[in-house]
Amino acid sequence: MSITMYSASVPVFVRKLGSLSHWLDKAEAHALAKKFDPSVYLASRLAPDMLAFSKQVQIACDGAKFCVARLAGVEAPKHEDNEATLAQLKERIAKTLAFIQSVPESQIASSADKDISVPRRDGPVIMKGEFYLNHYVLPNFYFHVTTAYALLRHNGVELGKSDFLALS
Repeated sequence: MSITMYSASVPVFVRKLGSLSHWLDKAEAHALAKKFDPSVYLASRLAPDMLAFSKQVQIACDGAKFCVARLAGVEAPKHEDNEATLAQLKERIAKTLAFIQSVPESQIASSADKDISVPRRDGPVIMKGEFYLNHYVLPNFYFHVTTAYALLRHNGVELGKSDFLALS
């Protein structure tokens, strides 16, 4: 089987967002075992000028949903960015998963050479679908997922490499 635009996007997002949801379960269990409010994680940062944990999860979800929507030429669902609990972040992940899994493979199949417009503050950037996926979306997606993982580890949640790779 050859790599396709679909196989390089949707299954990657599904697996890693599923892992992220699992990490949130472990974070909640850790907080309850240590007797603190699990919502403490949402404001967690490694540095004062970085985005908080909740924003890392939101951006990872947005990266996946907007990528799939743009590649498929459909409208992405809107999210309010107002999650205040781990359960609400898990719900956002679930909604994102439901959306990206609802897009038929056939709508993404021929998107490698499609012009993708990415809105930016200084005006839209246009790039081909394959470049957009491989050099814009996936690095950004992994950056935010990895940062979320690092924030949880930094706060004592027992996560290991097998959790990141979804091997366990």
